[in-house]
Amino acid sequence: MKRRNMLALSALVSAVCAFSMPAISSAQTVLKMGWTTPDSPTDPYSVGARAFKEAVEKLSKGSIQVQMYPNRQLGEEKQVMEGVRFGTVDVAIITNAVIAQIEPAFQINDLPFLYSNEAQAQKALDGKLGGELAAMLAKKNIIVLGYMEGGFRQMINNKKPVTVPADVKGVKYRVMQNPLFIDMFTSLGGAAIPMAWGETFTAVQQGTIDGLEIPIAVIDSSKMYEVTKFLSLTNHTYSAIELIISKRTMDKLTPEQRAAVIEAGKVATAAQRKAAGSDVKDLLTGLQKKGMTVNSVGDVTAFRQSVQPIYEKARKTVGDSLMNQALDAVK
Repeated sequence: MKRRNMLALSALVSAVCAFSMPAISSAQTVLKMGWTTPDSPTDPYSVGARAFKEAVEKLSKGSIQVQMYPNRQLGEEKQVMEGVRFGTVDVAIITNAVIAQIEPAFQINDLPFLYSNEAQAQKALDGKLGGELAAMLAKKNIIVLGYMEGGFRQMINNKKPVTVPADVKGVKYRVMQNPLFIDMFTSLGGAAIPMAWGETFTAVQQGTIDGLEIPIAVIDSSKMYEVTKFLSLTNHTYSAIELIISKRTMDKLTPEQRAAVIEAGKVATAAQRKAAGSDVKDLLTGLQKKGMTVNSVGDVTAFRQSVQPIYEKARKTVGDSLMNQALDAVK
């Protein structure tokens, strides 16, 4: 990712941190960093966390140390995010749909079938759209250091492959506790079951739900292939995952440490995106070898038509300006 693509985000972070509390006096600052997926070499959250730890410790010349808490050690995503907001957690990588629970404008990133590819999404989020979203979140004491990615979300279930919207009808899908995802699967005719991530594996295993929607890398890292059969490459939602830091934490850092944190966010985001993109093909082959039946979805026109009401509903939440920016970015 070229430096100029992150200028808007960098300027915002610098501005947010301009008025700060007195810097800490200890020789080394310890940052507590949490995320909810496993600490796996292919998990997109874990890859991002490790990239940030390496970058910030190097760029701060050892004055910052990152302690990592993967696999829900600090709670579910909403708890971790609230911890960042109030300063009890310093840094986190959080799914976009969970961020949208406290700043609804972030719903725009989860609109179904909005982005056609990763490059399109990255350009929008590294530019004006991402900068405006970050400014809104900063007002709630959460600073965006980078827009990482989990890859496009896919549908997996134990009932049947999905090739047309009718295949979703009647299937019980776990969705994130977010109105947009509930509306998405409802509009496609599915039974949307909002559920915390920590409950999902057991719910599929016991048949409480038939499946879920999730990026390929997380299917592998969470071993969902052990309890689901069909993987349909719907690419229905680009999975943005935000690297965030508490404003209260930033306010305690020295100017040199803040600069290191900001630069580390850029470095880690670029590294995480590169890794996420290169892993998908191998992971998909691996999932097939582990027993999943994989199918592609050629024409998504019918899916797009089914979810159009969601766009109009989202426009009322995020406003015309942000919606038009997003639609212009994908033309």
